Amino acid sequence: MSAPDLNPFSARALPDPSPEPGLGPSGPVLPADPRLVDGRQSEHARLVQRGVGRLLVGLGFSIVTELPLASGRRADIAALGGGGEVWIVEIKSSLEDFRSDRKWPDYRLHCDRLFFATHAGVDAGIFPVEAGLILADGFGGAVLREAPEHRLAPGTRKAMTLRFAHAAARRFHGLLDPQSGAGVGF
Repeated sequence: MSAPDLNPFSARALPDPSPEPGLGPSGPVLPADPRLVDGRQSEHARLVQRGVGRLLVGLGFSIVTELPLASGRRADIAALGGGGEVWIVEIKSSLEDFRSDRKWPDYRLHCDRLFFATHAGVDAGIFPVEAGLILADGFGGAVLREAPEHRLAPGTRKAMTLRFAHAAARRFHGLLDPQSGAGVGF
């Protein structure tokens, strides 16, 4: 009898990204908790978000999705590294999505590195070299181009770290106690 596969990144350990309940290639598939799904996203964007999350967690980051920023914008994914580094990932699920959204340079004020993330159905050549590029799907992701580093000022880093921590704690508490008023909203 062989030893069980305990590798969390093996194909058997990854759930099928399908949103429908049923039986996927890796076993039973459960729908995402509706409290954690941002209804504004397309299915492609949701799967890219999942893959980017898995990639960043594998790189040692913690992530918060739809993080409100001091500028009033929302980062699709904010990532906080063990050394305090802050990355922002902007998800683009189509050419039209990219063309209609020109706010991405503003995100640089809130992070050390800025990435775009997309799926294989979008031409990677549309994304500016001033940002990194991640290709992702519902199972994982890969950094195709590193993002240039532009270190945050200490005060901005502290503000972003606190914003990240408060958002994560409120969402977690909202899951533990839905009647608390903390909420998990986006």
